Amino acid sequence: MQPPVVFESNMIAPCGINCGACRAFLREKNSCPGCRTDSALKPKYCISCIIANCDLLAETRSGYCYDCEQVPCKRLKQLDKRYRTKYRTGLIQNLMTIKEMGMSAFLKLESDLRTCTTCGSVISVHSDHCMVCSAVTK
Repeated sequence: MQPPVVFESNMIAPCGINCGACRAFLREKNSCPGCRTDSALKPKYCISCIIANCDLLAETRSGYCYDCEQVPCKRLKQLDKRYRTKYRTGLIQNLMTIKEMGMSAFLKLESDLRTCTTCGSVISVHSDHCMVCSAVTK
């Protein structure tokens, strides 16, 4: 089995999504480089993301929505609800964890949560099973 997955802070999107565990990042063909990367390889929906392109976000020191005066805004609430409902991941909770515990602690929690216990691969935030060995997650 591989060692636990290690995620990097530059792969955490402003909204709290772990791009390193995103299906678009993990796929082999036309892989997305992540929200914080300027690249033509990013999917159009990422390039035009309301949150990533938010003027208020640009004014924050941290570059994360938790630092915004309007957190949680309508768009973040909608995205959080979709991710909690469909993918069992709370983006607002992710942001509060980063704010309260720090990025290192959040990355450790993500590593523990997103490492397949069967083969050690990354488990996508968008899936309930490992994309490599098909083991079902919790």
